[in-house]
Amino acid sequence: MDVTRKDIDQLNAELTLKVTPADYQDKVDAVLKEHRKKATIPGFRKGMVPMGVIKKQVGISVLVDEINKLLSDELYKYISENKIDMLGNPIPKQQDRIDFATQTEFEFTYEIGIAPQFEVEVSDKHKFEKVIVKIDDKLIDQNVNEIAKRYGKMENADVSAADDMLYGKFVELNEKGEVKEAGIYNSSVLNIVSVADKSIVKKLTGLKPGDTVVVNPAKMGGANYIKSWLGIDETQAASIDGDFNFTVEKINRMVPADLNQEFFDKLYGKDVVTSEEQFRDKIKEELEKSFSQNSDQLLNREVQDTLIEKTKIELPDEFLKRWLMVANEKPVTKEQIESEYDQYAVGLRWQLIENKIIKDNKLEVSRDEVVDYTKSLIQQQMAGMGQNFMDEAELTDTANRVLQNQDEARQIYEQLYQQKLIQLYNNNFKIKEKSVTYDEFVKLAEAKRK
Repeated sequence: MDVTRKDIDQLNAELTLKVTPADYQDKVDAVLKEHRKKATIPGFRKGMVPMGVIKKQVGISVLVDEINKLLSDELYKYISENKIDMLGNPIPKQQDRIDFATQTEFEFTYEIGIAPQFEVEVSDKHKFEKVIVKIDDKLIDQNVNEIAKRYGKMENADVSAADDMLYGKFVELNEKGEVKEAGIYNSSVLNIVSVADKSIVKKLTGLKPGDTVVVNPAKMGGANYIKSWLGIDETQAASIDGDFNFTVEKINRMVPADLNQEFFDKLYGKDVVTSEEQFRDKIKEELEKSFSQNSDQLLNREVQDTLIEKTKIELPDEFLKRWLMVANEKPVTKEQIESEYDQYAVGLRWQLIENKIIKDNKLEVSRDEVVDYTKSLIQQQMAGMGQNFMDEAELTDTANRVLQNQDEARQIYEQLYQQKLIQLYNNNFKIKEKSVTYDEFVKLAEAKRK
């Protein structure tokens, strides 16, 4: 088959494939013979139907199928052999109507988008600030209490505190503060820690069963919470903006587990931790590891923004917009593509930069690394659920089963590549560390997400 390339510019090209009977006839004849063997037509014995009848019935459809297969194979073979670094997939170019019944030679043209050539440097020429969270006693105390509560037990309480769960009834009020006729009435569970407004949290503390307070659910939380508290759908929840009586029927309180050996063994395995001091050290170690990962994520965002800005990458924009129209599983309009394209282009530029960094710095992830990382994830998950630890053989077998899922395996490979990139950044960029409190870190992370 004859394949020719026509460069439109540095980012766009056309591939034209000329198909002759020598390319497809043998394949078409072989398929038609198989059809003849299996054909059952009245008046003819099986396998003895004249080829002319077979061709009349399925000849054109077989020809079209075989040419399409041939085009796909030859197109990607040419792209592979010529090492064309494409963006998206080839798009068939509109052409004159083809008559498969009379034509024997065909010509098909495809548009392709070509990945841009660029350089990206990972060196101390780039300067970044990396925030490090100070792990103080207050933060450790908070986490010790949260973990102890997670493994604690629920008890009834006489007077509500700020982290209790209240069982009670919501009753809608009218503008006069009276029970609204045909208004919303719903029994619900209200977890005080989920309430956003501090003044309402104060109202809900110090209550006893039988007490009633007036609250505005719209000021307490988002639509999902309102929907749950009031037993209504999302549309109704979005329109709620009035007062309700909430009458307390029962107060439940999570009593923290005792910090004893049974508790430590449940968390970390037998005798790994044997005292409260060791437990606090373990918590500190885990917090440092967790916040180190969070700091790396913030650094990665800074690196991403900086390198996208400083690395000038042109894209075949019009081709990509057409390709997105074709490739989208659901029908989309040109207006939708236009409105979302800039965001897509930013993501694509970063993907190209990241892949370039991986290639230039010869970063690789081995199968052994993937298995070991998967084993560590399984151990963390089991510890979080308070389950017993597996032996090494069982753990390895479980990890390999997890990795049989292609989506799971892909995510783990991506996570490990991300770790290697972060390590590369830490080693090569000029990074100044800045110590911050937990609250300051949360504000920085939220600002970056906006």
